[in-house]
Amino acid sequence: MFGLSTPELAQLVTSALVIVLMLHVILGGCAYAIMLERKLSAWMQDRVGPNRTGPAGLLQPIADGLKFLLKEDYNPPGVEKWMFILAPAFIMIPAMIGFVIIPWAGTLDLSTLPFGLAERLGVEGVSVNIAGAQLNVGIIFLLGTAALGVYGVGLGGWASNNKWSFLGGLRASAQMISYEIPMGLALLAVVLTIGSIEPYEIIAGQKEGGWNLLTQPIAAIIFYTCLLAEANRAPFDLAEAESELVGGYHTEYSSMKFAMFFLGEYFHMITGAAFFTLLFLGGWSLNPLGIGPDLPTAGGIGLILLQMGVVLGKVFLLVAFAMAIRWTLPRFRFDQLMRLAWEGLIPVSLMLLLAVSFLVYFGKTEYM
Repeated sequence: MFGLSTPELAQLVTSALVIVLMLHVILGGCAYAIMLERKLSAWMQDRVGPNRTGPAGLLQPIADGLKFLLKEDYNPPGVEKWMFILAPAFIMIPAMIGFVIIPWAGTLDLSTLPFGLAERLGVEGVSVNIAGAQLNVGIIFLLGTAALGVYGVGLGGWASNNKWSFLGGLRASAQMISYEIPMGLALLAVVLTIGSIEPYEIIAGQKEGGWNLLTQPIAAIIFYTCLLAEANRAPFDLAEAESELVGGYHTEYSSMKFAMFFLGEYFHMITGAAFFTLLFLGGWSLNPLGIGPDLPTAGGIGLILLQMGVVLGKVFLLVAFAMAIRWTLPRFRFDQLMRLAWEGLIPVSLMLLLAVSFLVYFGKTEYM
């Protein structure tokens, strides 16, 4: 019979299955994250929220999707048509390819497959990692793809042939580029401590020495703040600023092109939460101190499902926390937002990186 006996082929098939599965999970998560945000905002403002479409309002995301699909797709006269159409894709596609390096679980021993599948497929003794792509430079790949989203924002504003949309695109682009700097510096502090940019090694380092959230809390705060700014989430949502602007860089968009901008925002938020889980929350680790028992890295189907549940649970909590921030903190003025990046986060992250470098060089990382 056809076999997957070579580890490389078994890993390739597993990675393809993980990509297909998690792409659908995250796309479904984007739809229901919108409903979650509406429910959380209703709860925080002491009102009901969506509860009419389906039992307990659970069909509301489907109704919203149908509404966007059926709305008129209108292109205003004077727009740069092809650039205008491509701009939402420039935001959506980078968000959809960055998640492939995230380890959603540890190493699956294919010998434990039920119903004799291991013997039939010829994979006895073969182990595979539950990730979409095994990249030694996985962290750099995710940062690179996430940074491409700024082109969609700038292009959307410019192609609209509307000076206010153009100014909104410039403002949003400046915000995203500025906050990438402290994000990268906070990430470097983690990489220096762990000594690797390979995702599985970063998780292994936290299982041994404790979660980076505890050992490097300042880096975690800076990184999460920059995640909110990169995803244009409040209090950094100057890109839209619903109470002051019609819509910023996407003012002229309608129908599914408009929806793709917001799908990209939620996709970025979910992928960013998974990235934060990888870097600071130990992935599937349940022991934040690194001392005592914890979930093993390798095992059977049951362990892998448990690990995936832990990772997705942490992602859910981080996304819910971002939504709670939206309804808690007021929006910054643009000058305050840029001052926070250039006069606050960048100097602090540089000092943090310098301190971590000294501790790593002199072998005193236990004092972190």
